[in-house]
Amino acid sequence: MKAIDNKELILALEELEKDKGIEKAYLLESIETALVTAYKRNFDALDNVKVVMDEKTGATHVYSIKEVMERANDEALEISLEDARKINKELQIGDSVEVEIVPKDFGRIAAQTAKQVIIQKLREAERNIIYTEFNDRKGEIVSGSIQKADKNIVILDLGKLEGIMPTKEQMPTEKYKVNDKIKGYVLDVERGEKGAPQVIVSRSHPDFVRKLLEFEIPEIYEGVIEIKSISRDPGYRSKVAVYSENENIDPVGSCVGQRGVRIQNIINELSGEKIDVIEWNPDPAIFIASSLLPAQILAVDIKEEEKFAQVVVPDDQLSLAIGKSGQNARLAAKLTNWKIDIKSETQFRQLMESNEENTET
Repeated sequence: MKAIDNKELILALEELEKDKGIEKAYLLESIETALVTAYKRNFDALDNVKVVMDEKTGATHVYSIKEVMERANDEALEISLEDARKINKELQIGDSVEVEIVPKDFGRIAAQTAKQVIIQKLREAERNIIYTEFNDRKGEIVSGSIQKADKNIVILDLGKLEGIMPTKEQMPTEKYKVNDKIKGYVLDVERGEKGAPQVIVSRSHPDFVRKLLEFEIPEIYEGVIEIKSISRDPGYRSKVAVYSENENIDPVGSCVGQRGVRIQNIINELSGEKIDVIEWNPDPAIFIASSLLPAQILAVDIKEEEKFAQVVVPDDQLSLAIGKSGQNARLAAKLTNWKIDIKSETQFRQLMESNEENTET
């Protein structure tokens, strides 16, 4: 009996290795594994089956692995010593021997199985290529059109695959509509159903603002101006601390641009979200005072070990310093990574008087 030949299959595998980078040996091994399963399913065989494909000709050899016995009591699992030595004269009782078999119609089954495996591995390879491509783009901005938008999720068409923007990554001030084109920050790349890659996109992440600033402001992209920190209340307000070692460069002015053109482009992309650009300073007192802009600051008393700052503002600046629902103070604390307590001048004076009275008593 002849083994099943398929030189065309080998040529196809070699083309795939060259064009798609899928190793021929890996494909052959996958096909062999699938053929064992196919053989067992179609011929009700036991587990002692082995399939080997010739890597040069594509010839498919099916073997039944049997134990050498003096006499074979179970022909499916055993072979007599006499018959075994017709295959190899050196075989002894207790050895295992591969007995080749050529089942009827297995050539058709083998061809169908090989085709299915190749299609499956091609899909896996393409998914892996796309996964790697987008995984390398973590932290970048991508553009896409909205395919689906509801309260729980927004799905974007990014060309080769889908982008998913969960509720927490959306901006609460925006309404998303199908076919709208939007930008997003690549937060992560995950394996979805059946291994298909999915890109998790965000418009609420602070680094979305960072990347927009890099794109819009050449001095940041080139590293002349450094973004030290960002705090954000998505859709409402962001604070950005910038710094330049070059004394001839005004980091805040460079970011804002003439007549505010540069920063306005970013505000427009963020649907009107306000952006406070603040100059970072190594002196925490100065930096904290700046972080509370647009409020005027009278004094900042810091406790370095506790990273706590007591800030005093004019009476008419208290609400501005704290901000609506505490937003300005909260963003300043995140930006500086300090705990900040804000008091008006009157409140601070009363506190001092109360402390003096307690001390006297």
